[in-house]
Amino acid sequence: MGLLPQLNKLLIQAGIELTEPQKQQLISYVEMLHKWNKAYNLTSVRAPEQMIIRHILDSIVVNEHLDGERFIDVGTGPGLPGVPLAIIRPESHFVLLDSLGKRVRFLRQVQHELGLNNIEPIQSRVEEYQPEIKFDGVISRAFASLTDMLHWCAHLPQTNGRFYALKGAIPEDEIALLPDNYPVNRVMELKVPELDEQRHLVIIDIK
Repeated sequence: MGLLPQLNKLLIQAGIELTEPQKQQLISYVEMLHKWNKAYNLTSVRAPEQMIIRHILDSIVVNEHLDGERFIDVGTGPGLPGVPLAIIRPESHFVLLDSLGKRVRFLRQVQHELGLNNIEPIQSRVEEYQPEIKFDGVISRAFASLTDMLHWCAHLPQTNGRFYALKGAIPEDEIALLPDNYPVNRVMELKVPELDEQRHLVIIDIK
């Protein structure tokens, strides 16, 4: 099965509708990731067919739970989940933050080749990055513990912004350690088609 038929099948299973140009951008992103991965070692997932499941679907199932239009993806790596979300959410703006130059170079090439005007790749350590405009949502995927995320990223969200942490199993121990001024809004189970692993989204408010 080619990548596009595979993507179509998984989108149907996930109940997600996208335009044909969006699907093509997602496929092009996977092809770029596969090509650059050989030299830059951007992800441990080697096969494009697995990238569709583990990177594309794993990222875009979060979309329906996001509120706002301005987001930052901290520790974005090769652009996950920020690039897939930016493709299917063209009205939103995504700052893609990573401290490694090779990842940011890749993201700038993605921005150029895919014509993604709503992503902004930035090379910086998260604690040193000072945005001119704060964010509706701070997103992290396999970035750090919840406590570390809040500690390092406390300066990023606006007053009524939220933190969105993509996790595997529910991090009960991490949730128990959260301070009172960061109440958990909800913990959502995420269903990723053909992925036999737990996925959860922890949404944290700011008091």
